[in-house]
Amino acid sequence: MRILYLTQWFEPESHVIKGLKFARALQAAGHEVTVVTGFPNYPTGRLYPGYRLKPIQREWIEGVEVVRLPLYPSHDASAFRRSLNYLSFFLSVLTYLLVHRDRFDLAYVYHPPITVGLAAALSGLVRRLPFVLDIQDLWPDSLAATGMTGGPLLMRLVGGLCAFVHWRSSAIVAQSEGIRRVLITRGVSAESLVTIRNWADNEPCQSGLPAPLVPRRFVVVYGGNLGRAQGLETVLQAAARLQDHRPDILIRLYGDGLEASALNAYARELGLRNLEIHPRIAKTEINEVFARADALLVHLTDHPLFKITLPSKIQAYLASGRPIAAGLAGEAAQLLTESEGALVVAPSDPGALAEALAALADTPSEALLQMGLKGRTYYQRNMAFQQGVHQTLRLLEGTHLAS
Repeated sequence: MRILYLTQWFEPESHVIKGLKFARALQAAGHEVTVVTGFPNYPTGRLYPGYRLKPIQREWIEGVEVVRLPLYPSHDASAFRRSLNYLSFFLSVLTYLLVHRDRFDLAYVYHPPITVGLAAALSGLVRRLPFVLDIQDLWPDSLAATGMTGGPLLMRLVGGLCAFVHWRSSAIVAQSEGIRRVLITRGVSAESLVTIRNWADNEPCQSGLPAPLVPRRFVVVYGGNLGRAQGLETVLQAAARLQDHRPDILIRLYGDGLEASALNAYARELGLRNLEIHPRIAKTEINEVFARADALLVHLTDHPLFKITLPSKIQAYLASGRPIAAGLAGEAAQLLTESEGALVVAPSDPGALAEALAALADTPSEALLQMGLKGRTYYQRNMAFQQGVHQTLRLLEGTHLAS
């Protein structure tokens, strides 16, 4: 089968969940895969070195054909500029699909943003290319949760566009059961929906305890987006509570995002000596940091949307085999509790989070090791890469046969 993979983000952008590894797995199963994506600019909104905007650019990355289309590079707090980013890529994809539809049997569309799915839905009215929609974030809910609302009229418009794309999809992949249930309440047929959980990039993992990041300190690591959804001011407040009476605990945040400057300013305001904020580092480096940390940290704000989503770092954390401190609610909290690899507290509660970090720091090293191993075992049984790829291939091949 000739598969067109449509995604606004792809390697070398580091936050891609279903990127090169995913495309190569589809090829290894005997399919032809072409990735159509934008010019890399996430998370800074600036083009990566070696790239400049062109009408089209073709390249090969480890045997995968990658077609890059122009977009307005932006990733900041401006709703207008972010909209230009999405709409410019939408127009590029729509044009490409109208011209090149005959090259493909099926499209696999990664969402967000919904505008990529909209291009597939609109072109399908003319060119009749079936597509599968992979929903990682529930729109317009996630826009509202992160503060990029643009007003109720825009939210209703985005909601209508989402409903249209859902209706035009041949099948829909939801990354969590919570998202799947909400889509059913919004009129999506249960028969067209399948839950396929994300996987981690850092598998397989080492066993045992590698060299610590900082000798004689209990180092807790967060790696990922520094955005509004993460609510990391709670982490800084927890650090402030621990600073004077638990000098053995050191918290390190690695990443970039809209809140990076504000978090640095807030850390200075609090006078934190037990918390460090580091820039984003490459996947291979952050995976090594995860493996060497004493514990890993995840937090999301207390918002209804985040009760039905699974942040992708959960898979990476579990696969790393390290114990986890989590400030979460809903499905993510339930999953981590079931794994027995995490201490879970309510979100946006700095006191509870500080107590969880202190409890982990007081846990004997052998018990911490067993906790991490339980989390890794849970990941391997429920979310490993090969399981997700097998589910995806079964869906794609069935969708193709039915189209």
